[in-house]
Amino acid sequence: MAHNQEPQGDRSRQYARSDASERLKGSAAAAQPLTPAEDRRWATLAHFGALIGCLPALAIYLVYRDRGPFTAQESKEALNFTLPVTAVMLVCYILALIPAIGWVFGIVAVLLWIYMTISGLVAGIQCNKGRPYRYPMNLRLIH
Repeated sequence: MAHNQEPQGDRSRQYARSDASERLKGSAAAAQPLTPAEDRRWATLAHFGALIGCLPALAIYLVYRDRGPFTAQESKEALNFTLPVTAVMLVCYILALIPAIGWVFGIVAVLLWIYMTISGLVAGIQCNKGRPYRYPMNLRLIH
């Protein structure tokens, strides 16, 4: 065998490696922008997520904020509203474990959840119609 020739097995391994690296490459393109209908849908879901706290709005904000302007605006609004209320509710649930006065904190936590849920539903209905929604009492922690 000459010095400039590779054995047949080495050549097939090299081609297999290059083929595998081509298949394993990630997408170089950025995520596609949302269509107007998808943009409105994700914005609506960010507000409807108030039913279970701030996590849905946070997830939607982190994933879709660069893909749709309406989703970015409304998920940030929903997150700014639900984050402090969820934190206060969690503190109330912990304080509800205090024997003598815990029931007061339990009632406050339930009332906060009802307020957050109804506000999120109203906001989600407005967003579904394509109208931006601003919560009347919102701290706007995230700019």
